[in-house]
Amino acid sequence: MPKINHVLIAGAGPSGLLLGVMLSRNHGIKVTIVDADTKINGNPRAAHYAPSAVYDFYRAGIIEDVRKDGLVPKGVCWRLKDTTFLAGMGREPEQSKYAMIVLPLDRLGPLLVRHFESIPGNKILWGHKVVDVKQDDKGATAMIETLEGEKLELTGDFLVGADGASSGVRTALFGKEYPGETLKQQIVATNVYLPFDERFGYWDSNFIVHPTDWYMAAKITNDGLWRVTYGDSEGLSREELIERQPKRYEEILPGSPKPGEYKLISMSPYKLQQRCAQSFRVGKILLVADAAHLCNPFGGMGLTGGFADVGSLYDCFVGIHQDLLDEDILDKYSDERIRIWKELIDPMSRSNFHRLWDDAKIKEREEFFAMCDKAAKDPEFNKAIAESIHAVRHDFTQYYKTKPEAAAPNGAQA
Repeated sequence: MPKINHVLIAGAGPSGLLLGVMLSRNHGIKVTIVDADTKINGNPRAAHYAPSAVYDFYRAGIIEDVRKDGLVPKGVCWRLKDTTFLAGMGREPEQSKYAMIVLPLDRLGPLLVRHFESIPGNKILWGHKVVDVKQDDKGATAMIETLEGEKLELTGDFLVGADGASSGVRTALFGKEYPGETLKQQIVATNVYLPFDERFGYWDSNFIVHPTDWYMAAKITNDGLWRVTYGDSEGLSREELIERQPKRYEEILPGSPKPGEYKLISMSPYKLQQRCAQSFRVGKILLVADAAHLCNPFGGMGLTGGFADVGSLYDCFVGIHQDLLDEDILDKYSDERIRIWKELIDPMSRSNFHRLWDDAKIKEREEFFAMCDKAAKDPEFNKAIAESIHAVRHDFTQYYKTKPEAAAPNGAQA
């Protein structure tokens, strides 16, 4: 007798949608997703999916569509502001099954929605904001307010908070406190048509090292759209950051381009934060992704960690559903995901960021570049570096009462 009939997910972002597709497509579990917004978020956000995330794209049955729409990046490198090459690796795209894929979230989102809504019984309720939660031993309930002011309650066997940094689910559980810090630096993420590769010989992903004019420039679509994410002064308002964009482009980018020399598609300022919730589980209510933890975007550890949460929680839910695990596995889900955030995601993301601008980290920077040089010369070492990201996963199938037959990276169920 299946133990889980209905899972309620707050948040129609990539993590909530991916979990919903996996549960409903692979195990017939009914999934309802509620989202306070009225549509997929179109702001410039993450675009690079590490091998650990691609693994779950396979399990969700979306990999073919993602590969069809996305691109496989050709290398990542670090440069000085004058474009001088410092170090790089992966210049030849990794040919492994789980090779990194690039596809902006505003394109992945609609793809996930199509897959999710194609499965009978699934539904997304837009304009439905979670304002409180309650639970008993039978299930968890989200108290909802709609855009029209209507108040209603929705109940599932479990409630998953995948509703982002300002999560209504997390706030209902723990209040407004979100342990961690807001970093001093602010960033502006932009999407722009400006052929860095043709004009300046840039690789597909480039990190520019400079005390004040650091930035990232990465190709994110096959038709030549680039993501440029740069820093600006702390204390500036959102409006000031937006107004300063042409000036900052001219100051930091090669050739000092004027607005008529590129086509800006979108932009969005962000504050950088490193935070982790006290727990990712309270009874039948779970947290994943930005609702559970935050980090700066350099190196893509936020989204990578979020998808790893989804894969872990999915395996826990499947184990409970098939009577292969008891519900107390969800305590271990919380403990392991917090441990991985503290030991891997937080320090790695901080290192990725400080490498760009912090002169106090020159020794660490040189050691990292030496590792890049070794990876560039040694294909086996390069492959090992690429696959090391699977460490953000945790194999919850190892706790199943009956061991699954097939295995995949880091021992996770295939």
